[in-house]
Amino acid sequence: MKGYWVAFVNVNDKAKYQDYLGLAPAALQKYGAKLLSRGEDITVIEGFNTPPDRAVVFEFESYDIALQCYHSPEYQEAKKHRSDCASANILIMNGLK
Repeated sequence: MKGYWVAFVNVNDKAKYQDYLGLAPAALQKYGAKLLSRGEDITVIEGFNTPPDRAVVFEFESYDIALQCYHSPEYQEAKKHRSDCASANILIMNGLK
């Protein structure tokens, strides 16, 4: 069963965020992530007071691999750079059977 990351990100410093964007793809590629959707043109229908700056959806071969990617040393290093310039809400979930 596939696993998914669904991330909602608010960027406070776009210049510093580029450091994160320079590191995160290597971790995602290592774990076979497939980018399904990425966008900044977001309409809030329910649940958010304001729309996030960006939303991203990645597909992995399994839920376990999605978790492994998030907890990997490579992604955690990238996350250190993101934490200084952006806030994120990330969900990891199973796909349908």
